[in-house]
Amino acid sequence: MSAAWAPPALAAFDPALEARLRALVDGKAKPPGALGRLEDLAVQVGLIQGRADPRIHKATVLVFAGDHGLSEEGVSAYPSAVTAAMVGLFLSGRASVNAFAAAVGADVRVVDVGVAADLPQHPWLVAAKVRAGTRNAAREPAMTEAECAAALLAGLDAAQAAVRDGAEAIALGEMGIGNTAAASLVLHRLAPAPLADCVGAGAGHDAAGMARKAAVLTRAAARSDAAEPFEVLRQFGGYEIAAIAGAALGAAALRTPVVVDGFIAGAGVLAAVRMAPQLAAYCVFAHRSAERGHALMLEALGARPLFDLGLRLGEGTGAVLAIPLLRAAARLVTDVADLAEVVGPP
Repeated sequence: MSAAWAPPALAAFDPALEARLRALVDGKAKPPGALGRLEDLAVQVGLIQGRADPRIHKATVLVFAGDHGLSEEGVSAYPSAVTAAMVGLFLSGRASVNAFAAAVGADVRVVDVGVAADLPQHPWLVAAKVRAGTRNAAREPAMTEAECAAALLAGLDAAQAAVRDGAEAIALGEMGIGNTAAASLVLHRLAPAPLADCVGAGAGHDAAGMARKAAVLTRAAARSDAAEPFEVLRQFGGYEIAAIAGAALGAAALRTPVVVDGFIAGAGVLAAVRMAPQLAAYCVFAHRSAERGHALMLEALGARPLFDLGLRLGEGTGAVLAIPLLRAAARLVTDVADLAEVVGPP
């Protein structure tokens, strides 16, 4: 770990509370296990919050945005200017993540940690720019140590500010042209796994584009043998990926469930889990992305996603769709009658 960054301490779960929550769930007016994985989710939410009456009312999705120097190498089917354009769409309230957040009653906040453009002030925008895009990781480290630490801290601060503003669940999303390339390199080193198994089509590549992307990432991987999580983020990651790692740790440090979106958000969380293994227990993995490599990432995390809808958009869309499941799981503990109320004492 770098001297510039140390992850926050995370509380261990209370075994007595776990037994109590399991007994509460098992004692509800239903056959034991009849609600399947929602029962496990109810226990997990209670353990994260440290309470026998879990609750998820307000939820916030943090969309971390940053550009990538790797885009200079043609690793994306879209130009870097699309990052700023999409951030503008998020702030207009008309992107997919906005529509889904409105549908489930979640707030949207966009955190600029590395967009290569000047963004106007907006009530939903958190200005935390470390630099206007990373350096080209095929040629040099994507970030300096100080920049990587600053991005981690920006994510931690954004998540903890949202929690202090009342959020009882933090969903993690992202926007950054070229970030599937960076996430592939992070997965390659931290799973670890063969690079060829980690590289997918991202926002859309034909065969020639895929060949070019694979060649660029092979060259980038050969440039550094980094394997420690902070150094992997510094060498190959993006400001938004590092910020996601910090946000996951920041939310968990305040005993708040972390709802993880797809491939890029998963890369940030993978780095954070490698820094602080206890973090995995604080994370709810929303879905299995259609992006190649995501199944491998989930396996590396020991994670079982809640659903598989073939999503591969990013933005936090899949994480937002999981929020109602967390709310339902919490209400199972607090709102459902006990079996004894229905059939009487044994």
